Amino acid sequence: MNLPGNPRRTVRSIVAHIHNARCMWIKMIGGRHGVVVPKLVDHRTVRPAETLRALERSSRGMIELIKLGGARGGNIPPADWQNFPTDLVHFLSYFVAHEAHHRGQLVMLARQLGHKLPKDVTAGLWQWNKRSKER
Repeated sequence: MNLPGNPRRTVRSIVAHIHNARCMWIKMIGGRHGVVVPKLVDHRTVRPAETLRALERSSRGMIELIKLGGARGGNIPPADWQNFPTDLVHFLSYFVAHEAHHRGQLVMLARQLGHKLPKDVTAGLWQWNKRSKER
């Protein structure tokens, strides 16, 4: 479904972008340190179930990057191109901000398109204690 005001962008492409951006960073930072780099998805054709599986794989990769940083005294290895310092605080802040931006886009778009999201989805974004116990 195309988005209001941006006909080339779709919900699918936003979700695929989250996964593909993670993959890019996993490759640039962790690939040479043994972190498995997930395959990219095609933002035009990826199916919902495939997207969920891809997000799980890239989530595991991001967790491995955090572990790698912890094992290196709180610093991730630098990437060839990187626009934030290598300490874990900046690393986590960068990725939380990036994903929060896109998750906010998705919630806003769902509302604009007339979908009423369940309260556990919208309010659940802010239930950090509950989310931390899910893993």
